[in-house]
Amino acid sequence: MPVTLALMKCIYLYLFLLFAVYSCERTIDLKVNNQPAKLVVDASIENDGAPLVLLSGSLNYFSAITPQELSASFIHNAVITVGDSSKTVQLIEYSYTDSSGYSLYYYTIDFTNPSQILYGKFNTTYNLKIQLPDSSVYTATTTIPPLRKTCDSLWWLPAPNNPDTSRCVLYGFFHDPPGLGDYVRYFTSVNSQPFYPGYTSAFDDQVTDGTDYTFQIPQGYNKNDTIKINNDDFGFFHRGDSVVFKFCDINKASFDFWRTWEYAFQSNGNPFSSPVKVIGNISNNALGAFCGYAAEYKSINIPK
Repeated sequence: MPVTLALMKCIYLYLFLLFAVYSCERTIDLKVNNQPAKLVVDASIENDGAPLVLLSGSLNYFSAITPQELSASFIHNAVITVGDSSKTVQLIEYSYTDSSGYSLYYYTIDFTNPSQILYGKFNTTYNLKIQLPDSSVYTATTTIPPLRKTCDSLWWLPAPNNPDTSRCVLYGFFHDPPGLGDYVRYFTSVNSQPFYPGYTSAFDDQVTDGTDYTFQIPQGYNKNDTIKINNDDFGFFHRGDSVVFKFCDINKASFDFWRTWEYAFQSNGNPFSSPVKVIGNISNNALGAFCGYAAEYKSINIPK
């Protein structure tokens, strides 16, 4: 009898909690207003490289993302100039179509006109001006900083405690000069593929200031490839890989943009994450950034 009474109390308690939870449920109908498209700017300039600018219009949060819609989002016929203190050039529009038929549109210098050639230089400030066909104007400024924080060497080791003996980890030895304010971003290219940034690719020197240190370098990846990030091979290199490591000094505005952009990307879909505003440097309330890169390259071949 005492056991039965205890059981009944548990049942009543369960039913009470069930009804309480059920009574707290409420259907919420979110009505999200479609916002006017904003200009999205992906612009960069690197030492010994030409300025590169991609322009598109933002898409609504619930838009169905298709190759056709992405292609239609590019903005054409903009008047874009980039210059330093001594020379300003006007960029022209190019297109590239990949093997799947998807077209990408971008602006860079007119390589056929010597008067319109401009390549990035260390410790130089660049101004970007964009005028769209509707006459709206957007501006931004960036700097290619001096090459202060450097990668001195690379080496690899077999992935520890890993049953797949083909997997490897890559390490670098880095020099960080004294004085806070050195910001960096890194990319990797494997077997002549494009350069991709790491999952977390931008770092400051609050911990490493004035030190020489060793850091494991996870493989960069295409952030459109959501499958790769969720498999066991993520971040590893492999025996037989030919790797190029691109290590870039950047200014604080570029660091702030990529730091907040990557945090927003990593927390996407997480209901417990804190909201974050991506900090760009384009005027007139546009999205995106104009970033300068002081880049150095290191190569390593991992033998089979």
